[in-house]
Formats: sequence, C-alpha cells, structure tokens
Amino acid sequence: MQQQLPRRANYVVSGFAKHGTGSKLIPRSNHSSQGNPNYRRRQEKMLSELLSREWALLHPGTRIHKIMVSDTEGHSGASQAANKFSFRNNTFPLLGDALIEETNSERCFFVVRDDLLHPFVNGNKARKLDAVIPLLDAHSVTDVVTCGGCQSAHTAAVAVSCAEKGVRPHLLLRGRQPEVSTGYNLVSTMYGNVMYIPTSVYANREEMLSKNAEIIAGENGCVLSLSDIVGASRGHDRAESADGVPFSSRSLHNQHIAQGTCERSLRKVVVIKEGAGDVVALLGLIRLVEYLSQPSLFGRAHKVEVIVDAGTGTTAIGLGLGMLLFGLHWEVTAVMLADTIEGYKRQEKHLITEFMRCYGGDTLPLSNNVTAAGIVNWVKRFSPRKFGNVLKGELEVCQQIAQQTGVLVDPVYTLSAWEVAVDKCQMQSGGTALTLMLHTGGTLGMFGLAQRYKSYFNAMQHNS
Repeated sequence: MQQQLPRRANYVVSGFAKHGTGSKLIPRSNHSSQGNPNYRRRQEKMLSELLSREWALLHPGTRIHKIMVSDTEGHSGASQAANKFSFRNNTFPLLGDALIEETNSERCFFVVRDDLLHPFVNGNKARKLDAVIPLLDAHSVTDVVTCGGCQSAHTAAVAVSCAEKGVRPHLLLRGRQPEVSTGYNLVSTMYGNVMYIPTSVYANREEMLSKNAEIIAGENGCVLSLSDIVGASRGHDRAESADGVPFSSRSLHNQHIAQGTCERSLRKVVVIKEGAGDVVALLGLIRLVEYLSQPSLFGRAHKVEVIVDAGTGTTAIGLGLGMLLFGLHWEVTAVMLADTIEGYKRQEKHLITEFMRCYGGDTLPLSNNVTAAGIVNWVKRFSPRKFGNVLKGELEVCQQIAQQTGVLVDPVYTLSAWEVAVDKCQMQSGGTALTLMLHTGGTLGMFGLAQRYKSYFNAMQHNS
C-alpha cells in the first residue's frame, strides 16, 4: 500500500510490544520486571504520557523514498563511488504489507526525507526541537542562547523556530564573520542576534554560554537550562540538572524556576546546548520511531536498520531509545563524524542516564545493562577525515546522486550515511534487515562549502 499521512498530532501509544527484542546490542530479557503485568501497564502508561504532549511539528509524518542501486559500467566520474553505482528513485514506494515482497527482488534502501520538513528547520534539527519549542512556550521563555559553527544548521534552526514563537534567539558562532553571509550563516543572521566568538573562547562552551546568558538576563532576569525546565515541568524539586548538580546547590535563579517562582522575572533566558544535545531533544526522535513503525509504513515485525550521520550523536541515541522502548527488531547505525567512539559512548551513557532520571526509568525497559552495552552501533566513515573537510571527488558524487534521484546530500554529513546505506543494500538477501537512511538535512550548508572549496565547485561545473 502507498504511504499514508500520519495520524493525529497528540496521540496515545497503542499496541505496545510486550516482549520485543530491541536492538541486537541490548538483551532486553535481562530486565527482571518485564513479565509482571502491572509493570507492563506502567510502561504503556509512561510511553503514552511521553508522547501525548505539545509538539512543534503539526504531525510526525515525512516523505519516504526508495532508492534502487545498480552497477555501472564505463562511468567516467571523478570518484570510485560514482564509478561503481547508479541510482534510481521511487518517490511513491509500496510500504506496509507489500514491503518485503517488493524489496526482496532488488538492491535498494529507503530514505526518510526529513530534509523536506521545513525550508530552514529541517532534518534532525526539526526532530530535536520538536519537543523543545513547545516547552519554551509553556514556560514563557523570552530569550534563548545557543552556539555552533559559522555555518551551523542547529543555530539557524533555533533562530527560525524561536522567531516564529516570538522568542529572541541569541547565537554564538565560532570563528570570524565571513566576508559574504550565505547558507545557514545568512539564515542565522536574518532570524537571530549573532555574535562571533574567538575559537579560544569557544573551546569552553559551557562557560561561554553561561556568561552570555547572564548578560542577556540582566539583574532582573533568570538563566535556565533545558534540564531545569524539564525538572520543573515534572515537579522534580530535588531533580539534578544535566551536569549532575542538584537544584538546591545551583544559583538562586535556578531554584526559583524549580519552585515555579521565576514568573516575575523580566527576562527568562534558556541555554540550549550545541547541537541541541539535551535529553528533551530525544523525544522528537522517539516520536519519529513510533511513526515509522506503523503497520502502514515499516511495521513492528520487520527487521530494520536505520543509518544516520552523527554530529553530537543525539539523533542516533534518540532513535535507539525509541527502538528499545517500542520493543522493535530494529537497530541504528551512526556514522561518526565529529568525535571518537569513546566520546560518543560517553554522550550515549549520559543521555540515557538523564532520560531515565527525567522520564521515569523505573517504569521503562531500561537498566544499567543498557548504559553498559549501548543502544547505538557507532561506525567510522568510509573515508575518515578531520570534521568539516571535503575530499576531492565527493562533490561529483553528490552531484551524481542529485541528478539521478533528485535527492541532495552534502559531503560533510549526509553523504557519509548514503555511502553506508549503499554498502548495506549490497548485502541484502532474504531475511536481512531493511535499510533506512535518515536524511538529516544540511542542504544550505552547500552554500558555505562553495565559499571554502571554490576550486572543487569550479571543477565540478567544468566536468558536468
């Protein structure tokens, strides 16, 4: 059947899997309480409460395309990848009951087109802000402070999303102001209040964000983190913040918000971490997993592997949590781009621990075994390099993909996930997992790359 529009925006979890295996990385059978009917009912209730909330996205739906892969002979492209394969896009694939029958006969993978969600707030940025923006609105936040690189898609997404709600966005961008503002930098400049920060100062992000937030708040304002708001929303007066410090040990301003007495402040300033690497950002990815696992799409009985590029790693961790919570035979593979595997595993452990603390770990199928074993399969990029760099020939590959499929990937982020998805579908056979690539956006980043890699873009034009 063809893909359908999603259900209602605020919905209740139904059909919760009682004995799902989750990711192959996590043996869920270790959770001793799982056979208890009362425990399962608490799980269902908690998941229902988790997803029955206000969202920034009207519905969780997204377009799903199917990419067919075939061998190419005699191609004269600049790169080995372009030489080897050609692609064809089915923009209205059969899903649901017809899924397995259609995919068993061909090499293919699916692309979750989150890059089409919004002109400027797209990809995983829209998902991570899905639960964040309504939370800011509910707590009458006046200002938001966040940070990122000069061409940060995150800061652009925060700026646009906050401006739409009448919240003032303050964006701390690493490095010098470019001679020509373009791409995400231009979006950030148009929608937000931009300040360029020397790299030496930017290195200490927490201190930088905190100091600038205090200046914006002034004497009559208060500065909060997203964890402070989450704790206040759930009535956790004794909750700890993301840095492990109890509210009672933090500043007087943060105690006030925990007690609900910050409403008299003239300015209420919230700090959002770089890349929205906060626990509340996980909720939008869990919502996406719930949507994709509907019977009309990929269902809960199929084995599915989701491929995603990893900057901060928050998106991959949110997807992995969703798969675990819904008991799916799914797993997530994340291509490491900006950190070491040790760094990503630390972030994974931190966010899982925060999730258990904030959203009722005692009633969810999470345990110490989860944080120890992990829920994400972290892999290296096929052609490792310093984060942000582009290798010769990669723009030609992006151009080939765009011309053959209408899907634009960028060489910094989404090309890395595309390469892994193509590799996975070469190994497809009966009984293997379906391959999904989550398109995390990044389209406007190509404008910034055109400034940095002029010779690459000029060469691409001459060869086309």
